[in-house]
Amino acid sequence: MPLSANAAAATDVGKIRSNNQDSGYAGDYLFMIADGMGGHAGGDVASAIAAKRIMEVDAEYETVQDAQFAMQDAIMAANDQLSETVFEHPELTGMGTTVDALMVVGDEVAIAHIGDSRIYLYRDGELTQITTDHTFVQKLVDSGRITQAEARVHPRRSVLMRVLGDVDTSPEVDTLSMTVQDGDRWIICSDGLSDYVDDRDTLRIVAAGQNAQKTADRLVKKTLDNGAPDNVTVVVLDVGAKSTASGPVVVGSASRPLAFEVKPSRRTGLIPALRLHTGRVAPLDPSHFEPASEDYLEELIEEDARRVRRRRLTWTLGIFVLVLALALSLLAAYSWTQTRYYVGADGDSVVIFQGIQQNVGPLSLSHEYDDTGILLSELSFYDRQEVERTISAASLDDAMDIVSRLRLDRDDEQDADTGTPSETPTPTPTATGGG
Repeated sequence: MPLSANAAAATDVGKIRSNNQDSGYAGDYLFMIADGMGGHAGGDVASAIAAKRIMEVDAEYETVQDAQFAMQDAIMAANDQLSETVFEHPELTGMGTTVDALMVVGDEVAIAHIGDSRIYLYRDGELTQITTDHTFVQKLVDSGRITQAEARVHPRRSVLMRVLGDVDTSPEVDTLSMTVQDGDRWIICSDGLSDYVDDRDTLRIVAAGQNAQKTADRLVKKTLDNGAPDNVTVVVLDVGAKSTASGPVVVGSASRPLAFEVKPSRRTGLIPALRLHTGRVAPLDPSHFEPASEDYLEELIEEDARRVRRRRLTWTLGIFVLVLALALSLLAAYSWTQTRYYVGADGDSVVIFQGIQQNVGPLSLSHEYDDTGILLSELSFYDRQEVERTISAASLDDAMDIVSRLRLDRDDEQDADTGTPSETPTPTPTATGGG
């Protein structure tokens, strides 16, 4: 290729899955990823079959259009081969794979894409997603029903609308071409990366200035640090860098021999419908599903709308119950405060208050219950200080006893001021409950 380039590939099974259903390839002119699905027994087979077939077109082409035709023809042949494999091995029914492939032709690249794996371009400090996911949630985003942020956590974010496999004899593959320049960095990745590492972290790693292999390894490690419940595969292509690879690199399922012999595709394009869906169905990969028709898409959209309505109703009822519980709690707390009393001053007189000596914002938790008619000026210095600081009472009776004591103290103070002979007074029964 006229432009020098260096590429690398890295993959990991992740922290939950038991086998790697991804396949990655970094060749001389072709760079690609296939992310398989269809359960433990099918996903790795699907991605390996597709990758091995598409790798056959890794060659130098005269024009970018020639490269596009070659990739598209190889992808259709891989689709036929997958259907043939399911026909011969019914236990693999439902298996499929995504494909994202990039072919360098001079100073251009040809791109082919189907599924939810992605191709990014890092140029002039910016990371741009080149491909558009063929997923249910992407259709919701495109139609304005949800945002990109909501799509990342949507429960159906892995529902694929297009995929290679035994579900469609002629799947629609997106193709495009772009001009490249020295310094471009292309990232091809499975959804194991894009679903669990946000674009800001990806940009930070891609822009760090490390070579292709270290960048690919760091992206995989970042996914593992974030939990990596899915397989993750990354291919990094640096345009304008000196190549350090000794030859094509294959990682993941395609790097291992298939578990059974696969007959070459006859590429007739006329596979009988009975081969698309046999009677024996293997469990599908829980993270992927291929809808059978556009009617199913409408059903999913309606179901999603119902789910949103149910969620809103649940939130509304939950908030109502919470507010009601809070209101009842506040009412119960206020009712308790009104069982309490204290003696205090209101202006220049002694008053019995009902409630507690607290305010909640502008709301007072006490009010005047009874004006005793006792003036503060009539009390001794000590009693006046006590009343101004307020005297707590355990009950209304206790408050009345406190007032009675204050009256006795006031009368004794007044007798002393008028010179009345001091005699030991006979105890008054109502003064015994003073606080």
